[in-house]
Amino acid sequence: MEDLLISPYWLAVLFFVVATFYSMTGLGGGTSYAALLGVFGAGTRAIPTISLGLNALVSLIVSFTYVRAGYARWRLIGVLLAGSAPMAYLGGWLPISEDVFYVVLIGVLLLVAARILLWADPRLDVKWSGRWRLGASLAMGAVIGFLSGLVGIGGGVFLVPALVILGLADEREAAAAGGIFIFVNSLAGLGAHLQYYIPAAEEIIPLAGAVIVGSVLGSYLGAVRLKERTIRWIMGGIILIAAVILSVQFLTT
Repeated sequence: MEDLLISPYWLAVLFFVVATFYSMTGLGGGTSYAALLGVFGAGTRAIPTISLGLNALVSLIVSFTYVRAGYARWRLIGVLLAGSAPMAYLGGWLPISEDVFYVVLIGVLLLVAARILLWADPRLDVKWSGRWRLGASLAMGAVIGFLSGLVGIGGGVFLVPALVILGLADEREAAAAGGIFIFVNSLAGLGAHLQYYIPAAEEIIPLAGAVIVGSVLGSYLGAVRLKERTIRWIMGGIILIAAVILSVQFLTT
């Protein structure tokens, strides 16, 4: 990242803020890491590799915190991962039109943010039987896993709110599932992207240190201190901010 327009240490400060707020809701922050790296001049090979690596680190800490607090629903998580992990690797391997992807991604994020922020209860009135719940979870994992690998994000920005909106989990259960889901898919996508770019130690150490501290703080607040309604509002705000950042990045590239 020789052409980076900002010191890695100032970038680390921004990443600390991102990791803190994202980890409150079980997210890794990959969308915002990728957007910030793009805004400050990182190359297209470096962006997905670094964002996925940091995503994996944050989500590992988030997973540990929420699992320890007792919010992991292992059957749901297992089904999501069964659908997502192979598709995340496939997504990391396949090319896609940048313009088409950004339009779809930003549109979906805006719809999800609107559902969370503009409805008193964002959950849809869906009654899931056991078979339909299993099928919906498997399909959701596959689609989101593919998207996450394709663009270098963990997929939690889609998964966590989708679990809440579809009534498959509450806010903290969704955060626990999201943390584990993001960790596995970030590693799968990272394996594909490392074929093209391996970051130098001086590039990654300040950023990794910042997100470790931020995710320890944020995941503790989300799992122990914050109310579910507060977590939901933070989630909606994060998704809206991510959509705005991606819009700016798309319009300026």
